[in-house]
Amino acid sequence: MLKVGIIGAGGMGRLHAGCLGQLSQTKVVAVTDVKPEAAEKLAQNTGARIYPDVVELLSDTDVDIVAVCTPTVHHCDAVVQAAQAGKQIFCEKPLARTLKEGRKMLSAVKAAGVKFMVGHVLRFFPEYRRAKELIDSGNIGRPGIARLSRMGVFPAGWYSDFQQSGGLALDLLIHDFDFLNWCFGKPLRVYAQGLNQQGVHEHLDYALALIRYKNGVIAQVEGSWAIPQGWYTRFEIAGDGGLIDFDSRKTAPVTLHTKQKGLLQENPTEESPYFLELHHFVDCILHGRKPQITGQDALEALKVSLAAVESIQTGKPVTL
Repeated sequence: MLKVGIIGAGGMGRLHAGCLGQLSQTKVVAVTDVKPEAAEKLAQNTGARIYPDVVELLSDTDVDIVAVCTPTVHHCDAVVQAAQAGKQIFCEKPLARTLKEGRKMLSAVKAAGVKFMVGHVLRFFPEYRRAKELIDSGNIGRPGIARLSRMGVFPAGWYSDFQQSGGLALDLLIHDFDFLNWCFGKPLRVYAQGLNQQGVHEHLDYALALIRYKNGVIAQVEGSWAIPQGWYTRFEIAGDGGLIDFDSRKTAPVTLHTKQKGLLQENPTEESPYFLELHHFVDCILHGRKPQITGQDALEALKVSLAAVESIQTGKPVTL
């Protein structure tokens, strides 16, 4: 039985604790949060011990794994300290707020020789996994164009604080940037425009990024914190042999159009992707395997997000 400590008992901390509680190989035994009431609530639900800070939690030799679920600006300190304490580490995305912090984290993890994975959960959503399979199997021929949208309400709390979260381009669109990197490899240039870098609109934000990939693919990524309620996502990926179309609002959301086979609709069976990513990480620890999402993968997605932020601020394209 692997014992888990949760660092950060907010929404993501509670979500991960719930998923880890469903695994027969893990048990949540420790929790810490800067807000005592949040730690107490999670401890009541899991039976975990409450620690006053990260240092105290990491000193518990009973803890094998830590899940870092703090605001982004605190990821670096928590991960570096956890690595130095010899803990296996699962960290929520984004990897870090800056590239300097991200590189420091990867160095600490490598030096400690511990397992490390960042929660780019889109790779565990069945629709996105299916799209990757269809691309890799040649169902749409040679891909050339990708268009992705991620639309939601304006967030509450620290997410809306640009200094803590990096705003929409870093906190939200990094999901799609990682997916595109996974599918198409190395990005070359990023050009982006955004609504709210000047803080004119207090509870609205929007960003649009164009990415050119080394293999020739052009990707358009759209993100919004402006719809009245709920969330939805969609993508279109076109090649010289067909098109993959996905819309989370449809009953059969994945559609493959090909020149040879016509139209095929699928509705992939869905388990919680958050459960699947944590199950995968635990399995990697137990069997000595490399996680599907590496620290370097997370750093590459962070590079694209920060390039989009820079492009929005300067009005110029950014070469990676």
